[in-house]
Amino acid sequence: MPSATHIANDIPKSLIPADLAAGRKRLDSVWNGVIPGIVLVAMITAVAFSAHNVSGFALFSPMILAVVAGMVYSNVLGTPAHAKAGIAFSQKRLLRFAIVLLGFQLTLGQVVSIGAGGVGIVAATLGATFLFTITLGRLIGVDRKLAQLIAAGTSICGASAIVATNIVTDARDEDVTYAVASITLFGTLAMLGFPLLAPVLGLDQHAFGLWAGASIHEVAQVIGAGFQNGTQSGEIATVAKLTRVAMLAPMVIALGLMARRKTSGDQSAARPPMPWFVAAFIAVVALNSLVTVPAEVKAAIVLATTIMLTMGLAAMGLQADISQLRSRGLRPLALAFCAFLFIGSFSLMLVKFA
Repeated sequence: MPSATHIANDIPKSLIPADLAAGRKRLDSVWNGVIPGIVLVAMITAVAFSAHNVSGFALFSPMILAVVAGMVYSNVLGTPAHAKAGIAFSQKRLLRFAIVLLGFQLTLGQVVSIGAGGVGIVAATLGATFLFTITLGRLIGVDRKLAQLIAAGTSICGASAIVATNIVTDARDEDVTYAVASITLFGTLAMLGFPLLAPVLGLDQHAFGLWAGASIHEVAQVIGAGFQNGTQSGEIATVAKLTRVAMLAPMVIALGLMARRKTSGDQSAARPPMPWFVAAFIAVVALNSLVTVPAEVKAAIVLATTIMLTMGLAAMGLQADISQLRSRGLRPLALAFCAFLFIGSFSLMLVKFA
């Protein structure tokens, strides 16, 4: 039996109304331009979630596994040209929307629960780490945009912060992939090593939770490290980490202002200091603080957020060229390592003596 598509193709174009022909053309454009890329990204995302459930890979979030899977696919098999529009859609629009949905994981009440001292420690650690990383990057010759990505990933919230920061810094896809890889490496070391240091450093559950939440890179890594040291430690670590996530908005605004000042020529073409997704993120946090979202709905939102973030990072992996990553050398990795040491030691000092 002939398909509907074949029948439509057999109809003389003169018998098709102009508006129907235009609609069909638009649908063909969408199918040929966006859908194939989204399907490819979704397949890699599914692989990442499946791998996350395999023993030995559970330490890594699906987002990280998606970056690796995307890189392997693109550098071994090559990315189809007809999929590039859908990949770009996943990398930009889906990621922005996912960052907005992150706001449902935070309330102002949670921030208040760790006290003014805890908020101060988180804020001071974030600001000092960001400035340290940017300054050191300039001194050792790391590209400014790549240094900003590493600084954001280390000081705020790992891959999510790198993605959000890149929207205003507009670094190359290879820089984003490099930053995500280095942040993942040292965040994993912190997740595994910090709980072992708690008794050596004389940290009780409250102090360790605050330290872990203020210094470890990814949300999942913070949760993993925090609950290894006890329930109270895990809860405090999670809240402290989400407080850092809340500071993503002012950090992105600050970077937007920096980018605007560096833009030469027509100032009207400069990037706005308040990207729409940042304003939406703040609005969602406020809404989540005022309205009680049912647990089932919130769980669905968290899952959708993770899926969209994973798809966005899979898209980045698909556009990453390993040869370009290799050309960056070891200096950015050394920068990420120094930032890792700084945030761990600086936040520990504040927790112990502040």
